[in-house]
Amino acid sequence: MVTPINSVQLIGLNEAPEVTPGMDLAQIILDAARASDLNLHDDDILIVTHKVVSKAEGRLVDLRDVQPSDLARRFAEQWGKDARQVEVVLRESARIVRMDRGIIISQTRHGFVCANAGVDASNVAGEDIVCLLPVDPDASAAGLREAIRREIGVRPAVIITDSFGRPWRQGIVNVAIGVAGIQPLVDYRGQPDDHGRVMNVSVIAIADELASAAELVTGKLGRCPFVVARGYTSPGRDSGEGRGSDLLMDASMDLFR
Repeated sequence: MVTPINSVQLIGLNEAPEVTPGMDLAQIILDAARASDLNLHDDDILIVTHKVVSKAEGRLVDLRDVQPSDLARRFAEQWGKDARQVEVVLRESARIVRMDRGIIISQTRHGFVCANAGVDASNVAGEDIVCLLPVDPDASAAGLREAIRREIGVRPAVIITDSFGRPWRQGIVNVAIGVAGIQPLVDYRGQPDDHGRVMNVSVIAIADELASAAELVTGKLGRCPFVVARGYTSPGRDSGEGRGSDLLMDASMDLFR
């Protein structure tokens, strides 16, 4: 008897233009898929970097229009930062977790705890332009999924990603900030393992794992903001609609507040 091989294929869609506010992102994705001779399927998972979503949605700020607060100026002067960008970070933060050594860790209005409230200038055209996170990444993911369905009649799941740092670990990894069409968590609690022991804490963040895997294809410099994950099967693939917000730690369970 031949044992089935479990595999997931990650397919990068490279033919993407520079995205600007108001562009039809679903159409850009479909054009990139056609240029790659790829037909999207219902059981595909489309993984999209948040930067192109934010650009299309106009989530850009011109720092020349920003008047820094006293707090932003003091922090910027102490650590050699741009006070205008510090001010944007403060405005995008619902709660400051830590502000030290030139680093701001904050909680966004979405509930994400990350560096600089997700405010970023990388891969953004214009010397004084910074990019913010989408207002509602889950709604953005659902909108992309529905727009693709209207155009070609299939509804791949959609995951929108961003790069987050990790406590006690060097380096950043991609995580899911917006999800549509897939459960972001698979709960194995109550199920026996291979040795019959009942699992009590095993809840797997599969949307984050898919987001992180996709970054191996997108990279940071390759102008490949879209990845199709094909062949992935899991309880989370067919167990109803989920949201990226399902991945947020409930405050009552957060040991670091």
